[in-house]
Amino acid sequence: MEQKELLRKLPSVDEVMKSPHGLKWLKSYPRRYILRAIRDIIAFKRGEILEGFTPDVSLNTIAGDIEIKIEKLVERRLKPVINATGVVIHTNLGRAPLPLEVLNNIMDVAAGYSNLEYNLEEGRRGERYDHVRWILKDITGAEDAVVVNNNAAAVLLCLSTIARGREVVVSRGELIEIGGAFRIPDVMLQSGALLKEVGTTNRTNSGDYEGAVDEQTALLLKVHQSNYKVIGFTEDVSIGELVGIGKRMGVPVMFDLGSGCLTDLRPYGIHDEPVVHEVVSKGVDIVTFSGDKLLGGPQAGIIVGRKDMIARIARHPLARAVRIDKLTLAALEATLLCHADPEKAREKIPVLRALLQGDDVIRRRAKKIQLLIRRDVKNVQVSIERDESQAGGGSLPGVCLPTYVVTLKVKGMTAPAVEQRLRRGAVAVITRIRAGSVVIDARTISDSEVKPLLKAIKEAIC
Repeated sequence: MEQKELLRKLPSVDEVMKSPHGLKWLKSYPRRYILRAIRDIIAFKRGEILEGFTPDVSLNTIAGDIEIKIEKLVERRLKPVINATGVVIHTNLGRAPLPLEVLNNIMDVAAGYSNLEYNLEEGRRGERYDHVRWILKDITGAEDAVVVNNNAAAVLLCLSTIARGREVVVSRGELIEIGGAFRIPDVMLQSGALLKEVGTTNRTNSGDYEGAVDEQTALLLKVHQSNYKVIGFTEDVSIGELVGIGKRMGVPVMFDLGSGCLTDLRPYGIHDEPVVHEVVSKGVDIVTFSGDKLLGGPQAGIIVGRKDMIARIARHPLARAVRIDKLTLAALEATLLCHADPEKAREKIPVLRALLQGDDVIRRRAKKIQLLIRRDVKNVQVSIERDESQAGGGSLPGVCLPTYVVTLKVKGMTAPAVEQRLRRGAVAVITRIRAGSVVIDARTISDSEVKPLLKAIKEAIC
């Protein structure tokens, strides 16, 4: 067929839109993306013809190409994945998965109107923080609490309120950097507070703090080393000691806990993670921590402490800019209610369940995955090996969690090729590569994800 004839037979945009295909698409997809897909495919076919090819330009064939294009355009960019990395609080994968009852509470609140800032008892305007203030006070033992959108914002807000234009004393060993090159000194600079470093990277003592305090001192700041560990020839000032120094010298003390652990992990062999209520009980004036790390809830920055200081923080103009919305409040309140019973929290909250699950539970899950792969997938060598998981998310540095992993070697495919196919599949599976094998850590795979995992492996390999 001649080039001119092929070009003449190309359907117009209007013709496609008015066809049964176009009318069907309009019932399911946004009109703008239907039009974009039609124009793109027609332009592509026209280009092929002009280059000397003879593509099928019938409406039915073109409609198939257009529908694929439309589905690609409207595909959601933020989507669930299966975390097979063994990193429990994986920042790149959304950190803490939420318990079912938390998801249900979000749906209940989001589906209609709510009493976000309305006091039902008194019939007047209320305060949004009241919905979580009561339970934060109860669980942590603090006098008062306020919540913002993440812990960095919490630290920024506290420093802006308490120490703007004055000095904040902090150990050089605690000038941490978290993901994305986000550093404590930079936060302090933005707050208007003046950084006063004491001690050295590995050794800071009480005399260092005492010698740094003068009339310009607004705050003594302690920062938990939640994403790294200094070992060897070290010295540190405990939070109890720092509170004592603050009281003697009339300077408030703030502790940025970072991870924010409400559950005592010592019975599980993890001894270096401070528990929020224990820190508060030592008399710390202000404590900040995250909602989506060891707490296992939504992204949030939680501030607890002295009633008078919390009141000042909540009134600061910056508090409005970093406040949380109703969905975060709904999620956080429901998560905190799970923590009201520590025993049940370890089962209900996915992060705690993944961190603290027994060795035998992980091994059984790994064995099940191995058996299903051997049964349903050909040309693959699959084995179970011992390995180590990590808490991740800037939590529990140096803590290695014994685990079982399933390793895959596929005949005729490299490990990077298998990893890529799993990652790009209809159900994305995020794995690791080690020693030429694809590694699937059974710790971070829930029982409900085993079948979808198997399906994804079959589609990637077969």
